[in-house]
Amino acid sequence: MTVQLDLPREAGSVPTVRRMLRSALAVLQVDQDAQNDLEIAITEACSNVVRHAGGTENFEVSLNVADNRCSIDVRDAGDGFDPEAVGSANSSSESGRGLALIKALGENVRMTSVPRRGSLIHFEKSFA
Repeated sequence: MTVQLDLPREAGSVPTVRRMLRSALAVLQVDQDAQNDLEIAITEACSNVVRHAGGTENFEVSLNVADNRCSIDVRDAGDGFDPEAVGSANSSSESGRGLALIKALGENVRMTSVPRRGSLIHFEKSFA
């Protein structure tokens, strides 16, 4: 199953993506732990686009579920960022944990970004 969404870069798009993911994984009877991990990771990836991807009005989410694996791409055409320069948030910080959560909950996590051309966050999750 492949689902691709082109969404406006606004806060209301994040719950739309979560509902789409939840519905697709439920139909495919993916185990609840994997569903929860993917929901948190996709929420963080999309929230980062909404908050930080200046210079673009839209972003794209691709979900591909095959066999026992789900892969997700969140892509924007914004200003970009330096993935190596993103520090880790301290424990008392209210924000800044999104990329760390995606790395902790996902597998094969890749983040690429090109100034003024956009960013891609790719992650996968295996499930039973």
